[in-house]
Amino acid sequence: MLNKIIVMGRLTKDPEMRYTYSGIPVAGLSIAVDRNYTRGKDKQRETDFFNVVAWQGRAEFACKHFGKGQLVCIEGRMERRQWTDQKDGSTRYTYEIIAESIYFGGYNKGDVTNNGDAVSNVDAERPDSFNDYGGPNPQDYEPDFDPYSEETA
Repeated sequence: MLNKIIVMGRLTKDPEMRYTYSGIPVAGLSIAVDRNYTRGKDKQRETDFFNVVAWQGRAEFACKHFGKGQLVCIEGRMERRQWTDQKDGSTRYTYEIIAESIYFGGYNKGDVTNNGDAVSNVDAERPDSFNDYGGPNPQDYEPDFDPYSEETA
């Protein structure tokens, strides 16, 4: 079986760094990806929006080097996460891309990173505590942690 996704698009906002209850860094990113198709003889374009979760070293890398509007390439896997809605008690689901690699997608002349550094094409190395699937090891994983929750800020 294969669970691999590669998307290239622009960040819709600056990456948001959060920390799990045990202090593990995790960043939430939102990426807009154009999709071209043809309807009859007319060429059409739609935009899909994806939530991306980057853990540990990738989270720190994304927050340090990327900002809103930058072109980014994300390689990872798709995961379904579930939670219980506090309002009505129903089970809810969301799909997220778990980043295994984050790349600079390209720049215009004179672009700089969030912290003012000159742009370079650097790939974030996988932290030692990550398993072979690009996520945190099971002993580090907190299944109830929501990287988009305001409570974890």
